[in-house]
Amino acid sequence: MWYDMKTRGKDQRKAKGAMGEDAAALFLETLGYRILDRNWRCRSGEIDLIARQEHILVFIEVRSRSSSKYGTPAESVTPRKITQVRQTAAVYLHMNGIGDAPIRFDMISVRLSDETAVVTDHFIDAF
Repeated sequence: MWYDMKTRGKDQRKAKGAMGEDAAALFLETLGYRILDRNWRCRSGEIDLIARQEHILVFIEVRSRSSSKYGTPAESVTPRKITQVRQTAAVYLHMNGIGDAPIRFDMISVRLSDETAVVTDHFIDAF
């Protein structure tokens, strides 16, 4: 997928985020995951990717960086973000009537360059 990286500010950040999420989704699909939802939102927040790996429902936080100037993608996941993702996942489970499925929270790091996005790490059961 092509993204116009010449945009500025919030639009550029969104384009980079979408590029990272596309790379993460493709990576997961090659491992046999089935992507169920992307950018699922409710009042409590957003979950980047929701997938199924065999019988496990996996909530995935995708973090992308084009440099390590401000730290690694994994270092950008704060305790506040973890709480927000967990709360949002609880809403997703409730709204979809899923009460007894085993769940897991993963994090995927993506390195961005001008026109490419490469998954660098997949943290299984990250939080």
